[in-house]
Amino acid sequence: MSLAAGVFIVVMSFVTAAISGVFGMAGGLLLKGALALVLPVSATFVVHGILQLVANGWRAILHRRHVSWRIVGIYALGAFTAGILVGFVVYEPTRATLYLLMGLVPGLVWLPNGWVKVDASRPGQAYIAGLSVTGMNLTAGVAGPLLDVFFVRTALTRHQIVATKAATQVFSHLMKIVVYGAPLFASGGKGVPPLWVFALAIPLSMLGTAAGGIVLNRLSDVDFKRYLRLILTVIGAAYLVQAVRLYMG
Repeated sequence: MSLAAGVFIVVMSFVTAAISGVFGMAGGLLLKGALALVLPVSATFVVHGILQLVANGWRAILHRRHVSWRIVGIYALGAFTAGILVGFVVYEPTRATLYLLMGLVPGLVWLPNGWVKVDASRPGQAYIAGLSVTGMNLTAGVAGPLLDVFFVRTALTRHQIVATKAATQVFSHLMKIVVYGAPLFASGGKGVPPLWVFALAIPLSMLGTAAGGIVLNRLSDVDFKRYLRLILTVIGAAYLVQAVRLYMG
């Protein structure tokens, strides 16, 4: 890996962690696309999983008093189920397909609230959230907008939403590391960045998460949802354009 690529990953780790610190997602989607520019597809899943696990875990710790641990516990069971199921399937999308899937995922934020009536605060639906969100994470690489579908109808505040979603994503990204990391490292870890990249990116992602939390405190619930939808739409559109470029050669 070149020095420029390593520095790029480090910088994007901070920027995307800050974005996720504000909105609870979007940063992960942006980071995944950034990694796909400089890493092999299989390595993006592992590196993204490691960096996002740290960012989400630190965000959950910072906002731990707002976490709904009952939702997290049931979600974790669904996440483990998805990891076991996908672990039996050999799957690795092409770079073009990866951008296509990532570009389509943000479209979920435009689903009318009345179309999908799910609520993560209900035990059965928290399990389904863990199963489906982790399953999408293991195929498309990201699933923030799908996770958000399970939270838009809850009675949680924006702080509770960000904190609880962060805690649930620890398990989704853990499954990503296990499912893709085991065969990757068994074959020599081709494409995985050197340790110095992680040594810089991990603390910077924690710093970005803390910085995002400061901005979150200044947002109203209305602005929180409006800006989140706008950011996701822009990122999704950019990924669809990139997918078309790659498919056309």
